[in-house]
Amino acid sequence: MYKVKLEIFEGPLDLLLHLIKKNEVDIYDIPIAAIAEQYLEYMDIMQTLNLEVAGEFLLMAATLIHIKSKMLLPFSEEETEEEEEGGDPRQELVRRLLEYQKYKEASVQLEQMRILGRDTFAKGLGDRFESSPQVDEGGLVNLSLFDLLEALKDVLSKAPKTISFDVTIEHITIADRINFIMELLGKEKSITFFSIFPSESSRAIIVTTFLAMLELTKMKMIRIYQSEQDGVIRLYAPESSQESTDTQELAVSSQE
Repeated sequence: MYKVKLEIFEGPLDLLLHLIKKNEVDIYDIPIAAIAEQYLEYMDIMQTLNLEVAGEFLLMAATLIHIKSKMLLPFSEEETEEEEEGGDPRQELVRRLLEYQKYKEASVQLEQMRILGRDTFAKGLGDRFESSPQVDEGGLVNLSLFDLLEALKDVLSKAPKTISFDVTIEHITIADRINFIMELLGKEKSITFFSIFPSESSRAIIVTTFLAMLELTKMKMIRIYQSEQDGVIRLYAPESSQESTDTQELAVSSQE
């Protein structure tokens, strides 16, 4: 079975921060029941894609369920007194999230200082970057893996759900879908995320295409960028990847 292990993969705290931002909730007053449910949905998607989910994700899932159960149980008088003294079962999780967010923001600022003048430009050229981001190297720009998983949920929701008695076998490989994506990028300077999923694509094609896109990102053969203006996710082919496309395709084929 094909497995994908990504250097860009983020941890459970990243996923929680993503869900808090997406739901526009107060980090000091997290609706644990709703967040825990969505967290488990993301884990289901990651397992469907056969992404290697680290034990820390499972531990966080157990933590969320434990906190949820404690908040659902009726409080005794002793527990009510502890609550008034700051014994909210979410308190430790909030502390970890705030601390992680602080260090993450600091690392982003340091990274921006390091690349100043190389990938970023002075004020006044922001629109130029928005329309044509630098694509010398592959990777994710202005979005996370969880943003991609969110977009994938929309694609999967539109996949045909008709039950048929006609049995057909689809032999789809990651290498085939990599060639498909690179062929599209060979015709256009950039393509939208949704354009790599043809209408009426089966669930198998959608999942395989998504895995192919992640592999291309891992190999730095494409750059994925989300516009801050309209939220559209686009794929770009770095110039350096054009010369090594054949070599990378052979490498992927050998993994099948």
